[in-house]
Amino acid sequence: MEIVKKAFGTTKDDKDISSYTITNEKGMSVTVSELGAIITGIIVPDKNGKKLDVVLGYDNSDPYYGNNEFFGATIGRSANRIQGAAFEIDGTKIQLPVNENTNNLHSDGENGFHKKLWTAAPDEARNAVTMSYTSPDGENGFPGNLDMHVTFALSDDNELSIHYEGVSDKKTLINCTNHSYFNLAGHSSGKILDHYLKINASKYTPVEPDSIPTGEIADVEGTPFDFREFHRIGERIEEDNEQLHRTKGYDHNYVIDDNTGAVAVVEERTAGIRMEVFTDLPGIQFYAGNCIRDDLSGKEGAVYGKRSGLCLETQYFPNSANQEGFKRPIFGAGDRYDTTTTYKFSLI
Repeated sequence: MEIVKKAFGTTKDDKDISSYTITNEKGMSVTVSELGAIITGIIVPDKNGKKLDVVLGYDNSDPYYGNNEFFGATIGRSANRIQGAAFEIDGTKIQLPVNENTNNLHSDGENGFHKKLWTAAPDEARNAVTMSYTSPDGENGFPGNLDMHVTFALSDDNELSIHYEGVSDKKTLINCTNHSYFNLAGHSSGKILDHYLKINASKYTPVEPDSIPTGEIADVEGTPFDFREFHRIGERIEEDNEQLHRTKGYDHNYVIDDNTGAVAVVEERTAGIRMEVFTDLPGIQFYAGNCIRDDLSGKEGAVYGKRSGLCLETQYFPNSANQEGFKRPIFGAGDRYDTTTTYKFSLI
């Protein structure tokens, strides 16, 4: 097990950016950048021993200053969408940037956590790197000085755990996630439509035309959103279904039935790689990469496009700051936001 630090680029004000690669005894590795606490690579051996990089991304820091797809990003303070780009805390309106229609998406495209320079603290004893950032009071409209720490740890069981911890000095909203795009056949292998997916959820949250949840918690039974058993992602994605039309394919939050085991499982049966997702959060957003730009230049000369990667983003539900009946991710001054998501890789 080892952690290797490398130069990854410079910030717009000429500060050095480093990346850290964590490797375990089985040959799996995870690389994380100080810019944005972004996962830039995950190397996993396939069934033939060939090492595949299974996340989409870029070779250095420069393209991550664009990164409209949020490849690998730590999203914060709030992931997903907030209706009207506003919510209330104790009767006070909190106004956020309007950056998607009339709503807020992922806090801010240019000033969110994924564009900040984080401070790295490698811990070889734990085979982990902790990224830290202090978000000042009022950043993107959110109240409170928020001290955030995100720890990426890699076990010898091929488990990547992402532990989020945050404490604010004012009551505030905290709902972080990781926005990695996975392709278990390798990041440059094309579309993910032949991946098989299983989600431990009997309900999901349908959306309005602007992708804000309607407030309904609907049954997946009898719909193309039923992944309680394995289905090929491409099997039903083009069905004549209004919810699929609204989001150009799968881009919906699932209501997790049970957090005691894997909440989602992905299999790519040609490479023979399985990925299981574990979390203590109530929701998981399945996004099939419907809006990845065609002919997008990625790392190692790869060309990405529509549905060349999938996201499984653990979270509190979208618009949970406003929607009655959804658990609100509001934390009081001094209260600890503390959550862990784990991605476990194995062979089929």
